[in-house]
Amino acid sequence: MDYSLNIQNTITYIEQQLCEPLTLDDLSKAGGFSRYHFLRIFKRETGIGIRDFIQTRRMYKAVEFLLNTELSVMDIAIILQFESQEAFTRAFKREYSLPPGQYRRTMKLINVKKEYAMKHNQMIPGWIVTGSMPKLYTVNMDPENNYNGAKSIVVKSKSDMLEPGVFSTIMQQFKAVNYVGTRVRFSGYVKSQEVKDWGGLWMRINSTTADILRIDNMQDRPIKGNTDWTYYSVVLDVPENSAIINIGMLLNGTGILWLSEVSFETVDRLVSTTDVDLSSGLPETPVNLSFDDI
Repeated sequence: MDYSLNIQNTITYIEQQLCEPLTLDDLSKAGGFSRYHFLRIFKRETGIGIRDFIQTRRMYKAVEFLLNTELSVMDIAIILQFESQEAFTRAFKREYSLPPGQYRRTMKLINVKKEYAMKHNQMIPGWIVTGSMPKLYTVNMDPENNYNGAKSIVVKSKSDMLEPGVFSTIMQQFKAVNYVGTRVRFSGYVKSQEVKDWGGLWMRINSTTADILRIDNMQDRPIKGNTDWTYYSVVLDVPENSAIINIGMLLNGTGILWLSEVSFETVDRLVSTTDVDLSSGLPETPVNLSFDDI
């Protein structure tokens, strides 16, 4: 018997009630099951137990609150039905490898919109896997696909259908102290397969207060579709008040990206920078200070 519609009804109910108490009776009723059959069928259809599913979705909601609101960690814990801030912090750290307060302070945008979930990749020391839904992607070494014999990393979506804005990246963070006052270039060879939205290399430089000082994510020259190994680079100046340099490769949406022969180096001032103008689209001067224009 096909229970997919019943399970989808349950998932829709859960999404609508994440900030409310969720009882087993309510969940089984939403799916049209008895309590016993509901637990068994939900796990069979989704591959995950109902408690773990709700926890995962509440953690994703917590990220949205942390990055898009000024709600305190305590407020978020209460809204998402945790018994205490400590219980919420433990659950969040298990999912994203950082406590929520530190996560909020650390996360600044790869794509000038939002960045989620940070997890260290034990298979590729020194690199961090992050993204809006990291479980929807795989990030591994690929011994069969490489450029010029160099080792390569592959980022691949698990599904051909993802919600808009879902992305994954593999990245590093390191201190800027040795590069302050210089111009730096992050580069590598990238190969793509069936990239529907876009991908690219990215670099971001943060101040001591986590403000974005310089950023380039190749969104104005994206990698799309199917491409053979091609050299790409991002070049930024490192201002005096720089504290952290972030580098990585981003896959937005579905497809596969490979990265090989990676380099990070200081370059001559004759090399042009590629950074995004963060003031783009803003007026040249203040407007309507008298509030006359309506």
